[in-house]
Amino acid sequence: DLSRSQRLNPPNHPEKEQQEVTEHIDEVQNEIDRLNEQASEEILKVEQKYNKLHQPFFQKRSESITKTPNFGVTTFVNHPQVSALLGEEDEEVLHYLTRVEVTEFEDIKSGYRIDFYFDENPYFENKVLSKEFHLNENGDPSSKSTEMKWKSGKDETFKSNRIKPAGRDNELGEVITDDIWPNPLKDYLVPDTDDEEGEGEEDDDDDDDDEGLEDIDERDEDEGEEEEDVDEGEEGEEDEGEDE
Repeated sequence: DLSRSQRLNPPNHPEKEQQEVTEHIDEVQNEIDRLNEQASEEILKVEQKYNKLHQPFFQKRSESITKTPNFGVTTFVNHPQVSALLGEEDEEVLHYLTRVEVTEFEDIKSGYRIDFYFDENPYFENKVLSKEFHLNENGDPSSKSTEMKWKSGKDETFKSNRIKPAGRDNELGEVITDDIWPNPLKDYLVPDTDDEEGEGEEDDDDDDDDEGLEDIDERDEDEGEEEEDVDEGEEGEEDEGEDE
């Protein structure tokens, strides 16, 4: 049997030659990695440039969203991932949400901040709730939030009525930033599935009604034909009587 060394280094590929090939592959891979790093730096510069160019348009969009009743709560409830993370109390609070703004840190790669703007509400005094998400050099996330200024009794209500899943805030932040913030309109305009199902049931009922009417019409026609046959029979009997 051939030894492991012999199997990996057949006679026509001496060990020295194999080592040179391996070193060459490593050198090429280093060049590829260097280009990837360079590309990442260039992409980051482009993202930073267009992040600034986006700002005036984000501002115009926010102004329009503020004028649209229940835009925020409708958008969040329509999004399947966000909806799964919301409790009933969350949805009640979100009815007072006027707009959401996402601000990426200047270098972009170190994190972002989400600001939630609220109208006067029965739950807390804050007009703006902010949450910052930070990434360290290793990519590990951390976050910090605005201190809630609860109105009397509301803090205990929220604590007793909900269990906060582990990692909920980080997941919610990622979904808002990556999926909702670029185009919230697509989630706001999602049709209500309950309404669609209701319309489908109404259509089925209408079809059943139509079928029922058709059955009635057919029965009426059959009864009409039977009456005509009876009348003709009676007329025949009368004619026979007269002949006698």
